[in-house]
Parts: sequence; C-alpha cells; structure tokens
Amino acid sequence: MRPIQMVDTKTQDLNIKEEVDAAIQEVLDSAAYINGKPVQDFASGLSAYLGIKHTIPCANGTDALQIAMMALGLQPGDEVITPSFTYIATTEVVALLKLKPVFVEVDARTFCMDPASLRKAITPKTRAIVPVHLYGHAAPMEEIMQIAKEFGLYVIEDNAQAIGCDYTFSDGSKKKTGTIGTVGATSFYPSKNLGAFGDGGAVFTNDDVLAQKMKMIANHGQQKRYYHEMVGCNSRLDSIQAAILNIKLQKLDDYNRARREVAAYYDEAFVGNAKITTPFVAGYSDHVYHQYTLVLNDVDRDGLNVFLAENKIPSMIYYPVPGHRQKMFDSFDLPKYELATTDWLTERVISLPVHTEMDKEQLAYIAAHVIKFINQ
Repeated sequence: MRPIQMVDTKTQDLNIKEEVDAAIQEVLDSAAYINGKPVQDFASGLSAYLGIKHTIPCANGTDALQIAMMALGLQPGDEVITPSFTYIATTEVVALLKLKPVFVEVDARTFCMDPASLRKAITPKTRAIVPVHLYGHAAPMEEIMQIAKEFGLYVIEDNAQAIGCDYTFSDGSKKKTGTIGTVGATSFYPSKNLGAFGDGGAVFTNDDVLAQKMKMIANHGQQKRYYHEMVGCNSRLDSIQAAILNIKLQKLDDYNRARREVAAYYDEAFVGNAKITTPFVAGYSDHVYHQYTLVLNDVDRDGLNVFLAENKIPSMIYYPVPGHRQKMFDSFDLPKYELATTDWLTERVISLPVHTEMDKEQLAYIAAHVIKFINQ
C-alpha cells in the first residue's frame, strides 16, 4: 500500500508535470514574472468558471480578506460578525484592521454560520458579515443575504475551503460559493482544492467600483504608476503560480469529483455506526470536501488521533481552539461568549485524509482502523 498522506499534492502534481513544466518555462522565457499574461488569463478564466464579472488575484487568502475589508471602507471600531469555529485568518484580519470581531455560532451539522445566532449579534455598529464555507460545504447564504439586506450590511464570503461548490437557492437557481455576497475571497494555498505551488489568493465581485478599488489596494493604492490615490498594500499573484493555476482550474471539477468519491466511500463504511456522525450535506449545498470531518459521539477523539498516527494514518483536528477562546483577542475587551455548539464541536471533530489521489486500499485501511478503535 502506498503511504497515506493527509493531502497528496506531490502525486497530483506529478500527473500534470509535463503541462506545468511547459507553462513555467513559458513564463521564464517571457521574463514577465509579475503580472504577466498568465495572471490575466487566470483572472479571466476564474471569472468565467465562477460566473462573476471581476476576479482580482493577490498574494494569499488572508490578504484577500484584508483587501476586501479595506475596499469596503470599514473603519476601526466597526463590528464584523464571523463564526468562531473557523481558521484564525478569518478573524485575524478583522483584528489587524482594528475592527471589532463579533463571534457567532455555527450549525452543528454543517459547521457553518447559524443565521439565528447571526441575527441576535447585530448591533448599530455592525458593518459586515463574514460567512465561512467551512470544510467545503456552503454557509446558508440565502438566509444570510436576507438578513444583510434587512440591516444594510456587507457580506464577505470566505471561500478558501469551498472553491467550486454550488449553492442552490429556493427558486432553484444556482451560484458558485464566493459569488453571492458583496465580495468573495479565496486562497490557493497548495493543499486547497485549487492549489498553487506556493501561496496565492483572489477576491471576486460583480461590483465594478468595488473591483477597481480592490485592484488598486492590492497594488499600493495606485491605478496609474506612482499616483497613489489610497492606502494600499503589495499583494500580487506571481506569473508562475498563475500559470500553474490556469492548468489546475481546468481540472477543478474533476478534482472535486474525486474528493466526493472518497467521501462516499467513507460514508458507506461508517453508515449505521452510532458513534460516528459523517458530514451532513444540506439541500441547498453540494460539498467539495476540502476536509472530511467526523463528529464523534462518546469516543476518545484524541486517543483516536494518536491510534491512527501509530498506524501511519494522518488525521487532523480542525479547529481545537475556536476564535472566541484565542488569547490574541484578549485586548479587544470582548464579551464572555457562550457558544455551546462551537465548544462542543471543538471537542469532537476529527478530519480524515481526503484528496484526489486516494485509492480503495488506502480508504479501506483507514476506515477499518477508525472502526477498530471506536468498537474496542
């Protein structure tokens, strides 16, 4: 059996090596390492794939969130509502810009923002909502957008884990996650469903004015060289990464399909086991399985983590410390949060390997060892 990886980017990349080598060589021959033609091609290609007017590439997913918030004109002290159960980058950017993070609950089944908790958290100081499409499943965007419209709030979708995911509205229409709110932000970190060979990110929107502002902010606040109209930053996707992403974008649907096949195998292997809750898929969302995350019931989660490692099976706990319990926010004078669902999940979730290169032998080995530990 091949060694099991949590994410096997090496094997995936070997399968496209000839295409990638040719694309990289083309960039080297052009010597246009920054903002070369591959960057423009990728922006256009991703816009077409997502069905959105504007894609602005940048250096990473954290920058993407920061650029979005800066372009929306959020000011120090403005409140930004986010789930606590997410990677720290979502709320770290809020803190960096001296905004006030406001943490809300997630749904115990989807791991995504709970609209009822969102509504209760809104105050006169609230300016924006940041729903996170966690683990590859969409947040309940239709409800979130209705609440945002009611209170006049911006919506910034954190789509770093769900690129390619489809959202179905109550009228049957569909949109890609990241294209529903005011602006979407994503990451092309190598382990993502659409991953570069290094860092990368992008923001996208249908708003022409907002797109122009984000483009300027990502380029030192300038539209014309040396004429800086606003405070910006230096956040660029380089031409080599864009050339690689151009190739991978053409394969994204196949990559996501392969992840769904892995998830389907796990689902069948664990069906009927009362101690395992497999990922839930709501009627409004498909799932692209950036992570395959179990919720364990009356199981020593940390013990399972160790047991799997002893048997050369990687697993991860995303995320053991939620945002509202992170020390980095101690100076923000935040209220004492009671987020029972979030705290409950942090003690029970565990993610199993899921990627495009897994085979049945590996999957059978993983599932058998999970069941062995749980049933012992």
